[in-house]
Amino acid sequence: MKYTLPALPYAVDALEPHFDKETMTIHHQKHHQGYVNNLNNALEGTAFENESLEDILKAISNHGVAVRNNGGGHYNHSLFWSILSPNPKKEPTGKLAAEINNQFGSLESFKAVLNKAGSSRFGSGWAWLFVNYNGAIGVTSTANQDNPLMDTNPTSQGYPILGVDVWEHAYYLKYQNRRPDYLEAFWNVLDWEAVEKRYEEALGKIGK
Repeated sequence: MKYTLPALPYAVDALEPHFDKETMTIHHQKHHQGYVNNLNNALEGTAFENESLEDILKAISNHGVAVRNNGGGHYNHSLFWSILSPNPKKEPTGKLAAEINNQFGSLESFKAVLNKAGSSRFGSGWAWLFVNYNGAIGVTSTANQDNPLMDTNPTSQGYPILGVDVWEHAYYLKYQNRRPDYLEAFWNVLDWEAVEKRYEEALGKIGK
């Protein structure tokens, strides 16, 4: 099978007390593994089997529900694990910090905007910081396992550089129905160094 579950870059209990060990274990080993398995099954024997996941998602309107849900699930969770850390860089610096200040006024204002996007998303989904194809950054939220790469999001399409999972499976064991508390906890384990790296990669892809 082409796609495999990426190992967590830290121990499953490393993000405690903010993200608990049991949730991390189930989220990674059960939910994410399920998306990987289902994506491989959906693509096996098709003309898209050897395309990159990014290219598949950019033209997701050419695919059925199984590829959309599970391809998004694999991509989104892989991004999510990669931007978390038990020893995170707490604030952005350099070009990304300047762009956040320019677009949102301050880091705290940006956090409030992203928290609102996540807390107001009805049902399951994600909140994102993404780089538009014109180089500007923006915040959006998507339903289910959709993301800004997908051509089904024409008004907020671009490269995601920060995403927070607001499906209940991401937080319910610890936070129950208190999604805002989970979103506040997220900032304690978000590694801005990883986000800055994704930002530079996104700018490189659009030639900025």
